[in-house]
Amino acid sequence: MKIGIIGSGNVGGALGKRWAALGHQVLFSTRRPDSEEMKTLVASAGPRARATTAAETVAASDILLLATPWPVTREMVESLGELNNKILIDATNPLLPNLAGLEFANTSSGAEQVAQWAKGARVVKAFNTIGDNIMEQTTFGEISPVLFYCGDDKEAKQTAHQLAAELGFDPQNAGPLTQARVLEPFALLWISLAVKQGFGRDIAFQLLKR
Repeated sequence: MKIGIIGSGNVGGALGKRWAALGHQVLFSTRRPDSEEMKTLVASAGPRARATTAAETVAASDILLLATPWPVTREMVESLGELNNKILIDATNPLLPNLAGLEFANTSSGAEQVAQWAKGARVVKAFNTIGDNIMEQTTFGEISPVLFYCGDDKEAKQTAHQLAAELGFDPQNAGPLTQARVLEPFALLWISLAVKQGFGRDIAFQLLKR
């Protein structure tokens, strides 16, 4: 697959490097493709990755991963223009400053806002409920950490499922895009446990069935 990364920070960098190592072609979107920071990221991702502009990333990619800080998300998404039915995986969380809570709760979600801003895209919420360090190394012995996703487009969700499974997650379909209203608070639980409650960042959730 050709995967474009919109937002090449910790989450975008971690996922982009993993997918490139698995054989996907990865484009890291940036305003400064020739910056030392981007050169370092691309070098660490290997020969299947490169840095380019947002316009080229959108044009050349089949799938886009959105991993921007929430305050710049709307501006970034709207700057992408018409997305022509592309799959957009939304890994953002609408966090308030100092992790005080979420900008949207109960009646809407960040993902639903992204779907309004992303013209023509098929949006799936995924990769927002776990830290980038777990994305880099998903192994917990023989246990696979759960990775919930939600969306309204069947094919887009199947693609997100496949990409998560390739990384070693246990992908679980949580339902329509409105389920982001519970997945985003679930992300806040992980963040609060990892950062504020002393659990540390090397934690993940598991879904048990019987």
